[in-house]
Amino acid sequence: MLDEIITNLVKVKQDFAKNYTGNAHIQEVIPSFTSKQFPIDKKHLELMHTFAKKNPIYFNFYEEKIAGIPCIVYEGDINEYWLNSIKHGTSCQPFYPTWIMSAFVMASVAKKIGYTELVDIGSGDGRIAFCGKFLGFTPVSIEIDDVLVELQKTIVKYTNQNFNPTCGDALDIDYSKFKLKQPVFFIGGLPQMGGDILAASIIEKINSDVNLKKNTGLVFAGTHSKRELSGNLPNGGWSSLIEKYDLSVIDTVSLPTIWTFDQLVETPYIYTKFN
Repeated sequence: MLDEIITNLVKVKQDFAKNYTGNAHIQEVIPSFTSKQFPIDKKHLELMHTFAKKNPIYFNFYEEKIAGIPCIVYEGDINEYWLNSIKHGTSCQPFYPTWIMSAFVMASVAKKIGYTELVDIGSGDGRIAFCGKFLGFTPVSIEIDDVLVELQKTIVKYTNQNFNPTCGDALDIDYSKFKLKQPVFFIGGLPQMGGDILAASIIEKINSDVNLKKNTGLVFAGTHSKRELSGNLPNGGWSSLIEKYDLSVIDTVSLPTIWTFDQLVETPYIYTKFN
């Protein structure tokens, strides 16, 4: 089922990007209905639409058939949040979200692997943790930017989905307080833009707890532009870190993101675990 959703989501994104004539700063697509191409639980699909409609970054939405599939297009502007988010350190990348549908798939893949808690590091508006919540995870949404955390709290209020927005620096947080048993950590950011510093710090914290380490997964956002952005390395530029900390790659899933909207490739998300 997930493979089918991924394939059709990429088709929809490519068709939409090719034909989009609007001028919004950001835009994304969610299928209007559950269908053979998108066999998603009706309630889950409704919650994704609710997230978009209650999220202040989106100012417009309209119906459109894309790649033959009825969809709703959401248009938005993140400039206000992006400008505020660039004031933080080099390991903290500015707010630039993935697609909500991609967040759903990412959390669903982690659920299929067998994780029970979802920790989103650099969570932005909280969309991955939000999807994790309605998929049955115990979510923790960690974001250093206070304005984005307030945005998350607004979404919690209007969606009635508490994905535990937490304002703080992921480098300083004591993760033992969350009583994690079998968590998956989503690490925001690309390795060549400081994401490796953030990831290494999180891994060191996990390494200090033997019981936590053996049950923990980590998901990294990569890039297919290996030569230009990743030092011509496999695993989207994360190869050195994966080798250094003796991680195994479980799966790689390529999904639409706002930052690859005008590209012919999607963003690879690399699922790893400790050996």
